[in-house]
Amino acid sequence: MHRATSIIAFAAFFLSTSAAANPVHAQNGDSKSTPPPPNVTAAPATGHVGIDGVLNEPAWLSAPAASDFRQSQPDEGEPATQRTEVRFLFDGEAIYVGARMYDELGSAGVVSRLARRDADVESDLLVITFDTFHDHLGQTQFSVNPAGVKGDAIGQGGSWPDPSWDPVWEAATTVDSLGWIAELKIPFSQLRFPRDSVQAWGMQLVRTVNRLNERSQWTFWPVNESGGPARYGHLEALAIHASPSKAEVLPYVVGRASTFGAPDLENPFDRSRESAYRFGADFKYLLTSNLTLTGTVNPDFGQVEVDPAVVNLSAFETYFPERRPFFVEGRGYLGFGGLNCFFCSNVSGLSLFYSRRIGRSPQGSSNAWDAGDYADVPGNTTIVGAAKITGRTSGGWSVGILNAVTSREHARVIHGADQFDTEVEPLTNYFAGRVKKDMKDGNVVVGGMLTSVYRDLADPQLATQLNRHAEGIGADASIWWADRKYRLWTHWAVSQIAGDSSALLRAQRSSARYFQRPDRKHGGNGLFSDRFDESLTSMRGFAGYARLSKESGDWRWEVSANLRSPGFEANDMAFLTRADYLWMNANVFRRWTKPTSWYRRMHFVTGGQQQFNFDGDRTDLQMQAAYGLQTLSYWWFDTFFIHRPSVLDDRLTRGGPIARRASSNYWYVSVSSDSRKNISFWTGPSYSWTADGSRSFSVNLGLTFRPASYINLDLSPRLSHSESAAQYVTAADDPTAVEFYGRRYVFADIERKSVSMNTRLNITFTPTLTLEVFAQPFIATGRYSQFKEFAQPRRLEKRVYGSELGRIFSFEGEYTVDPDHTGPAEQFSFSDPDFNVRSLRGNAVLRWEFQPGSTLFLVWTQSRSAAADVGTMDFGRDLGALFDAPADNVFLVKVNYWLGM
Repeated sequence: MHRATSIIAFAAFFLSTSAAANPVHAQNGDSKSTPPPPNVTAAPATGHVGIDGVLNEPAWLSAPAASDFRQSQPDEGEPATQRTEVRFLFDGEAIYVGARMYDELGSAGVVSRLARRDADVESDLLVITFDTFHDHLGQTQFSVNPAGVKGDAIGQGGSWPDPSWDPVWEAATTVDSLGWIAELKIPFSQLRFPRDSVQAWGMQLVRTVNRLNERSQWTFWPVNESGGPARYGHLEALAIHASPSKAEVLPYVVGRASTFGAPDLENPFDRSRESAYRFGADFKYLLTSNLTLTGTVNPDFGQVEVDPAVVNLSAFETYFPERRPFFVEGRGYLGFGGLNCFFCSNVSGLSLFYSRRIGRSPQGSSNAWDAGDYADVPGNTTIVGAAKITGRTSGGWSVGILNAVTSREHARVIHGADQFDTEVEPLTNYFAGRVKKDMKDGNVVVGGMLTSVYRDLADPQLATQLNRHAEGIGADASIWWADRKYRLWTHWAVSQIAGDSSALLRAQRSSARYFQRPDRKHGGNGLFSDRFDESLTSMRGFAGYARLSKESGDWRWEVSANLRSPGFEANDMAFLTRADYLWMNANVFRRWTKPTSWYRRMHFVTGGQQQFNFDGDRTDLQMQAAYGLQTLSYWWFDTFFIHRPSVLDDRLTRGGPIARRASSNYWYVSVSSDSRKNISFWTGPSYSWTADGSRSFSVNLGLTFRPASYINLDLSPRLSHSESAAQYVTAADDPTAVEFYGRRYVFADIERKSVSMNTRLNITFTPTLTLEVFAQPFIATGRYSQFKEFAQPRRLEKRVYGSELGRIFSFEGEYTVDPDHTGPAEQFSFSDPDFNVRSLRGNAVLRWEFQPGSTLFLVWTQSRSAAADVGTMDFGRDLGALFDAPADNVFLVKVNYWLGM
């Protein structure tokens, strides 16, 4: 269940402070009105400014302070209860921030916790956000807490701030009898801004006082209004010389040792251990004052957290988020599409770029490899190199360009007495280019994107499996009006793939579209593709999204549409699970943001959605309602309910005729405690039921323990039980199955159970020395019963083998079905699909930033897995089998060294 929501207001969590010996008092200002954006002047730094958390340099006394903060929570619009003063200095090298955060309890009132850089930590905090181009779109954030933990993120041209951005800057903090102080030095070389000799930046300052759960803002706007950079105040009188040309190089060396718990002694490729080393480098070069070239040669991502285990019984690929630093950093410049809604489910946004396609596991297989006794296949495709250009021009264009090359990969195969290499991935080039232009103070943003994948398919076998080239082109626009009360957001794209007819046949038969479905009302293959054709060598499609919404006020609403034509295919460079649909959604949303005697905030959403395929069949329909409330003690309660009437399903038979899905109901409840406490929790149970008698439930629990200010332990156990009366099993040819066009589609009841517990332990010794541990034990089972088939297409009735239709036999792990007993239909067989999967994955990463920008990683990764042909769960048996399973271990040491030139 996916719930996308814009109920949560814009989050800013990181804060920092400046100096003056004024007594502690609440800040001035009228509590209810919305004041005009404030201004503060930056002063020239006279003399040396030491970054020591003590604001004793004379220059600080000459700098005016940004003060008079107002609360956004808990008492919206009221003056901040604790005074904050932030001052700014600059010289030819950097901008300096000096912030004094007063607290009426002095040091006793300051909540300080250690965490790694960019972590979401429950402590006092100061966030400084610059709109350096003053285009009412940019967000360059710097944050610090009283323990000196730094955070930073960047989002230019209206993109969401990306916390993977790690510029090199300094911060120091102290806690004293008046509260706490923060002192920052941010080199201009780490920022991008216009070339004007004297300029003003947009700016927002946000302070969090943890013990009061108070968040106050220098520039205030009501919670029920659209905010962000368009409402920021101004930092003025910055006299900056052109940012110096700057190059940064981050070379690395890594050593890796692996041990394997259960090598196949008969397989010459299996080894009990192996070791290797490699080296490479990342680099940055300032092409202009605002455009940066970033590159990587022979990258290594061994320190990245492992993906969690899943059991996927659908026809669709599982999505995993990108975690590799090179591809994560600056992704806002390459972002296109997306989807936003107050409430929606079972829908995905339009995408043209999914960076995990670069360096993916080899996709090819050959007849020789399939026949081989043993094969040594690389786990991932090698990224030879990648480079990107990101930034913003002086004319208001945001630019993102990426190009990456992955190498040709081979599998070593032993077949009998023969040994040979076979190609499993071709030499491939990936390209993505994105531009956006903002106008009318950021109220209008238009843009476009182009992507391309080209494969050098020298191997004839691979040419029948992979597209030779694939392209995507898109355009988008965001338009705000009426003081940013209303918004129209839309984006459209066209795709094309081309290659051998066998490769295009795979795309036509893909679960995204099922062109071969025998009851499709075939379209044509003109400009856009919409008909099954075995001789097709290219396929084109289009996609679009539009949302009109009211984004301010207590009452809000939205209407949106999302479509993919049958021939739209973007999986060579993006992530697409489904084409051939037109989806529509509408909601009304009410917010209560003023605290009362029994709640602090409350919201309610109601609406519905429906979906049709391009044949005009309704494939989704739902009505929904959601309610949420924050109590006076800062607990949150959320719940929502979804009703789905019976509709047609053009994916259920996986390429066969359309079937019907039973009506269903889904109910979800979430309760979370005050997250500031040393022990906090959340829970999210759900329950669903369908008209054909299936029942499912899940229980999620999140527990956070903070036994000390530098230790954070998160435990997330999950238990689920799901039932379905229409789980696809297999299909078999049968000329007597006339209504289903000569094939029988076998379904079954399935009872699935799973239990897992994601565990994260973070120990922060200093802001630059951290230990992070992640582990996920996972057990999943599936028990199949009542094998059956649909009585007719587009109908809900099913006939069970052995009681309502024919006979079924089971022998030594295989089922045999005689569909009509003594009739002409031939028997067919399939393996028992029951499963029991056990997995344990985890890694531990010790990270030491031994000097700014330079890091040492020590990494241990372990994985265990086991499986059994049983469909039941016995927790003791399965857990024992999991820990008895052989373990594969990877030990890695990686050092990178930052060089600034």
